[in-house]
Amino acid sequence: MSFDPNTLRFDTNGLLPVIAQDHDSGDVLMLAWMNAEAVARTLKTGNVTYWSRSRQSFWVKGETSGHTQKLVDLRLDCDRDCLLALVTQTGPACHTNRPNCFFTSVTGGDEVELTKPLE
Repeated sequence: MSFDPNTLRFDTNGLLPVIAQDHDSGDVLMLAWMNAEAVARTLKTGNVTYWSRSRQSFWVKGETSGHTQKLVDLRLDCDRDCLLALVTQTGPACHTNRPNCFFTSVTGGDEVELTKPLE
């Protein structure tokens, strides 16, 4: 069965959340957003392309930093309103220069920094 992007369920802003996960390690790297065109560009090029809500523009992961995400597999959730991008990550995934964006834990009511920025 071929993929029909019209079956995706975008929110009222035309976006859906995308979880990026490292294909090899299984680590959850980040969460970002895609619109229909970002999905199409990602599938066509293999370079993960997001929609930046703050800049209102497309954002090819690693385009300026060199910390790229190459698509290995794109998966749909059961409601078709969220995507999981299995990627090969080059360099840190987070703009704070950490391996992933989930570096703060809430433990016993306190925030605990789990990972320092890479040097």
